Amino acid sequence: MTRRCGIALVLLLTLLAAGCGEDDPFAGYCAEVSAQQKSLSEAFAGRGPTALIDALPSFEALREEAPRDIEDDWKVLVASVDTLVEALEEADVDPATYDATKPPAGLSAEERSAIEAAATELAGPATRAALAAVDQQSRDVCQTPLYL
Repeated sequence: MTRRCGIALVLLLTLLAAGCGEDDPFAGYCAEVSAQQKSLSEAFAGRGPTALIDALPSFEALREEAPRDIEDDWKVLVASVDTLVEALEEADVDPATYDATKPPAGLSAEERSAIEAAATELAGPATRAALAAVDQQSRDVCQTPLYL
């Protein structure tokens, strides 16, 4: 019995010592959150129709540094924004001036449908949930909001 307790104590101390030597697994991510905060704040300042598109480079940088527990949410968010950007680019439409109620002349039904589908997905519950999750993770783990 004493021998088992001794072995268990040695194992426990070994695990604790190994844990103390590790770097913070969120350090890189939190550093990236801090680095992107100004850019994200600028993108969201006016909360205009292109805010998420303007934030895409920052989102991509954060996705690259994301810890495993939030990685899927970053993938959903980036993919949703990217899909809209691609639909707009393929239709040769400026996101800042696009009006779904008055689409530009020459826009095909197929292009309009692709833009509408991408915009609907971007505004949908999966993307909203992903954005809320990454924002909450940033606040909880890094003690830093994604944007001010």
